[in-house]
Amino acid sequence: MRLNPISGNAPGLPTSCLFEIHDCLTLALDATERPSGYSQSEREARSYVRAALRRVGKLMEGVA
Repeated sequence: MRLNPISGNAPGLPTSCLFEIHDCLTLALDATERPSGYSQSEREARSYVRAALRRVGKLMEGVA
């Protein structure tokens, strides 16, 4: 199993865990999507989920 590189001397998360986290974040965004508008708190929460998705994506690519 390939580990994700991180700084320091501790091993990174297994890639399979990162894929699972990515899938869960994607499902969370999908579950909260709706055609009508979002409240300010919903927009903020969704932006945090999108930021986490980008970060996990970079970790999966070995960039971060």
